Amino acid sequence: MNDLLWAIIVGIVAGFLAGKVMKGKGFGLIFNLLVGVGGAILGGWLFGQFGISVGTGLVSTLITALIGAIVLLFIINILKKI
Repeated sequence: MNDLLWAIIVGIVAGFLAGKVMKGKGFGLIFNLLVGVGGAILGGWLFGQFGISVGTGLVSTLITALIGAIVLLFIINILKKI
């Protein structure tokens, strides 16, 4: 239960940061926070598929979640234009 709570918190922070990185590409604060949680899951899965490890700890988890959230925002933007 504690790990899930940390994953949600890290995902929310990653969503906020991804919204800042992708200026003009976000969908508002609440949606970006939700994308961050999904991005944390996506980032962990992508890094696992490619065998990438950025280390252990909170900072590496945040980096993984941030990259996943940026990728997810990018994909959503592409699908939104279709």
